[in-house]
Amino acid sequence: MSDAPDNTAPAPGAVSIWQLKPWWCQPWSILLTGVLMITGSWLWLGRWWLTVPLAAGVLLWWWLFLVLMPRQLSSLSGPDDIG
Repeated sequence: MSDAPDNTAPAPGAVSIWQLKPWWCQPWSILLTGVLMITGSWLWLGRWWLTVPLAAGVLLWWWLFLVLMPRQLSSLSGPDDIG
């Protein structure tokens, strides 16, 4: 096995993508909105066949904006390129 350094942690002094986003585009607001949408759908409609596709869409949305987008941005730019 190799003891290569883990490149997922931001470099010291690097600006996080989340520091550049407004409050409504922060991870906590994205997660909270998704949870409220899924819960609200279930409580309001009470139909699993409507809530499950909505939940799948929310999970896809989370994956795109909370996993893929930060990973792609960090791979495209070095720590000196942001800010």
